[in-house]
Amino acid sequence: MSSAGFISRFAPVLTIIAIIIAVWYASAVALNAPWAQDKAKRAGVTLSFSELVSDTWAQEKPKLPAPHQVATEIYNTTVMKKITSKRSLIWHGWITLSATLLGFALGTGLGILLAVGIVHSRAMDLSVMPWVIASQTIPILAVAPMIIVVLNAVGISGLLPKAMISMYLSFFPVVVGMVKGLRSPSAMQLDQMRTWSTPKSTVFWKLRLPSAMPYLFTSLKIGMAASLVGAIVGELPTGAVAGLGARLLAGSYYGQTIQIWSALISAAILAAVLVALIGLIQRITLQRMGMLR
Repeated sequence: MSSAGFISRFAPVLTIIAIIIAVWYASAVALNAPWAQDKAKRAGVTLSFSELVSDTWAQEKPKLPAPHQVATEIYNTTVMKKITSKRSLIWHGWITLSATLLGFALGTGLGILLAVGIVHSRAMDLSVMPWVIASQTIPILAVAPMIIVVLNAVGISGLLPKAMISMYLSFFPVVVGMVKGLRSPSAMQLDQMRTWSTPKSTVFWKLRLPSAMPYLFTSLKIGMAASLVGAIVGELPTGAVAGLGARLLAGSYYGQTIQIWSALISAAILAAVLVALIGLIQRITLQRMGMLR
């Protein structure tokens, strides 16, 4: 890729990032200024604009930490800490990632099975699909403690309860996407298969499933992000001591806003990497199927 092509491709993204960072810095000044002015008033001094900005970007417990404070915290808790340290974001991220991947695998499997049943059975379409949709109207913060309490009552704790919460959030987009994808072949294509007396299993493997692949991968991207959210939410009601959710809890208990934001940004980076990985698999798969050049 030439330099001009690289710039034209990534310039919009870099521009948006620059705008977000600029707004972030300005917001940090606005939200942290009252505390800086209060300190200066009690000390009997008057802050110039440059001194005010400098103070708002360097407070230990700001209302909104500046981007460089969050970046420094992430650096100190990743590069400067051993991976096995309980203060390492990599260690906490791995705990959350484990629950995310297990929940995502369970949710994907459940979603595909339900989608296949809904497409091939009118009874399931009329009975199961409304319940699938209704399940997503229940707030996850209400469901998560119930799942954890029930599983703990039967002696199941640790990774699986968090994975179940991740599965609860991730299976829905897979169901919806796969149902749409499996029904995407045209009536002419399906009629042609019936004319050839093609078995339903062959229609599924040779027509419906290939047609559903673009829908499936789009759903998987959404499901992966939802699964990560579910894993983090699953760590909150348990008072967990490990995972990105635990870092959020610890930061909120002690007013460590920089720690909270570093955990949030780390979770966003982790989600972006996972979604990008699915996108890479999607591109390779669809190219081999002849759907992309």
